[in-house]
Amino acid sequence: MTEIKKIDITPAKGRLGILTVGMGAVSTTLFAGVEATRHNIAKPIGSVTQMATIRLGKRTENRNPLIKDFVPMAQLEDIRFGAWDVFHDDCYKAACVADVLSKEHLDALRPYLEPIKPMAAVFNPRYVKLLKGDISNVKEHKTLMEKAEALIVDMEEFAKREECERLVVVWCASTEAYIEEKPVHETLEAFEKGLRENDPEIPPSMVYAYAAIRHGVPFANGAPGLNCEIGALQELADKNGVPISGKDFKTGQTLMKTIIAPGLKARMLGLKGWFSTNILGNRDGEVLDDPESFKTKEVSKLGVLDYILQPDVYPDLYKGYYHKVRINYYPPRGDSKEGWDAIDIVGWMGYPMQIKIDFLCRDSILAAPVALDLALCSDLASRAGWKGIQEWMSFFYKSPLFKKGLYPEHDLFIQQTKLKNTLRYMMGEDMITHLGNEYYDQ
Repeated sequence: MTEIKKIDITPAKGRLGILTVGMGAVSTTLFAGVEATRHNIAKPIGSVTQMATIRLGKRTENRNPLIKDFVPMAQLEDIRFGAWDVFHDDCYKAACVADVLSKEHLDALRPYLEPIKPMAAVFNPRYVKLLKGDISNVKEHKTLMEKAEALIVDMEEFAKREECERLVVVWCASTEAYIEEKPVHETLEAFEKGLRENDPEIPPSMVYAYAAIRHGVPFANGAPGLNCEIGALQELADKNGVPISGKDFKTGQTLMKTIIAPGLKARMLGLKGWFSTNILGNRDGEVLDDPESFKTKEVSKLGVLDYILQPDVYPDLYKGYYHKVRINYYPPRGDSKEGWDAIDIVGWMGYPMQIKIDFLCRDSILAAPVALDLALCSDLASRAGWKGIQEWMSFFYKSPLFKKGLYPEHDLFIQQTKLKNTLRYMMGEDMITHLGNEYYDQ
């Protein structure tokens, strides 16, 4: 067997600053959850980096350390939080508005949340038309390039103020209106010219990504908008040696799809149709009421099944299946999203069967640990000297980034294997293939 050499990873010394774009439901729930864990108020349930173990070697060796103890991951005690937002509310007030957490939790965590005040945001109403309220905490610089440079100053000042050795930026803001890649996005030269000239095809999310990558800070895109997949940002990430990942946190309904669909394919069961509809009432639901923002989310959600089921490879089972996704804004439900799936499958001799799923979930409760894991894994990748697209983080995303010429892997279980084998590779441990012949050949 070829010996695997351990990657030289810089130790996670000092503080890690996690900066989120947006301080709404996801970010405030993330901040509160980490503080709750640090102060023994709650457990970090849902976080792979904090709760999951990783098997090393043979099953008979019984080596199953926690991931956080196996790799040199930043510790929760060393994390400091900051954010940009278009609203002035501090983190405690923003968490109250988001209405995700109980009064009991908010009261207990208030002393840790109130000091976190949002920095002025980069904002363009063209890309988030239905965001309402006192949207006044925005940067007024003349050009997009000046705004990007102001974001870099924000990062520098935050790191100095909070005494952080390293930073990570995670996009946790609203879904932007749908756009397709244009010439301004293709090269770094064209993109920087567009920033200086205020090209309207450059949305705020790209300004944040550019600023982070230019400053040498890993960037993770938790929303479905066009972002790190553009050539300009990938060119900059490679040039500056910065890890990037995305896109769109894999949480409710799509998480279920990436669990169920691989099971259907594994057993060679056919699919006639998959109808999905959602109701939610948080700010994300309000923003997605705009058809342009919904289209961005729809494209992210619709791509999952095709890549998992491979209808061109299995035409008898999956060619021509019907797939529909709907999201409906329903204010009374708040952050408690409900997703219904009606799945029409086909079995032996063509006989029809049905699967019904009613997932009553909490959107931000599912997304917050994903945001934490992405921040910690991005920091780990940076200290390992890795740059560009981090496909091993696809486990956490609806629409994983991938190198051109490949296709994205959406099967949750293949993604999990890729994630854990990458961690084993980092630490010089053997890959786990689950072949198991060695137990029987002895």
